[in-house]
Amino acid sequence: MHRPWVTPWITAVLLCRTVAQYSSDQCSWRGSGLSHESHRRDVEQVYLRCSQGSLEWLYPTGAIIVNLRPNTEPSSQHMAGLHVCIKPHTYSQGSHVYLEHSGDLRMLLAEKDQAQSTVHCFSLAEGALFVEAVPQTDISRRSQLSNMSWFTCKPCSDEEVLMAVCTSDFAGSGIFRGVASGTIDQSPAVVTLSRLFHQKSRVFAWGGARGRGWAGRINVPAQCSVHTGGDEYLLTGSVHFGEAWLGCAPRYKDFLKLYIRAQKVETNPCEIDTD
Repeated sequence: MHRPWVTPWITAVLLCRTVAQYSSDQCSWRGSGLSHESHRRDVEQVYLRCSQGSLEWLYPTGAIIVNLRPNTEPSSQHMAGLHVCIKPHTYSQGSHVYLEHSGDLRMLLAEKDQAQSTVHCFSLAEGALFVEAVPQTDISRRSQLSNMSWFTCKPCSDEEVLMAVCTSDFAGSGIFRGVASGTIDQSPAVVTLSRLFHQKSRVFAWGGARGRGWAGRINVPAQCSVHTGGDEYLLTGSVHFGEAWLGCAPRYKDFLKLYIRAQKVETNPCEIDTD
């Protein structure tokens, strides 16, 4: 039994807007090319607004343009620092994925590379996702992005840092031991945490009887930078694709000053044990 083709990206030229068979909850989109007439090269606009989502295009024909927005209303300056990461399913096929900006297309993910299920990240300023169907004689195909996730490399405000400690998928303090080899989009930083306030999933493991803390890796986008060595940082972030991704990360001594000030005026969104 063949799986239908799933495509993760969008087309750059809006030739004709059509009504396709699809369902969308603002975070995820599922559509079908079976409603398209075979002789027409349709381009459909898709709008997704959320922090995480997915896209599935059954029997892709023509193209779709995916307009991505975060589920908040950030300033234009903040939008410039936003990045998106996508990961195709291993069985995704039937389309090429591009970035479209001002009518120009740049290949992001070719059909033949989607089986590797590699994470690809890009800046929102680089354009929209343009997913173009590849002509096929076998229609039992589908193109699918298992996940699309947002993150930003811009420095966090005081309010964002305090909120990140409470609401991030993980929060702790530790040091960057080094940066392992990764891809052109991101690299995993090796970290050791002396404090772990909370973690949503087991991305950090206890060091054992030696009592050296929690160890793990945090994905750092290529556009960001980390400083290895002695400085201790507050480490917060999110878990996407089963891996940790860096969020707000000020020096821990600076965070402590901020936290104590907020504690005195009772503006902390939550309480943590900083000892």
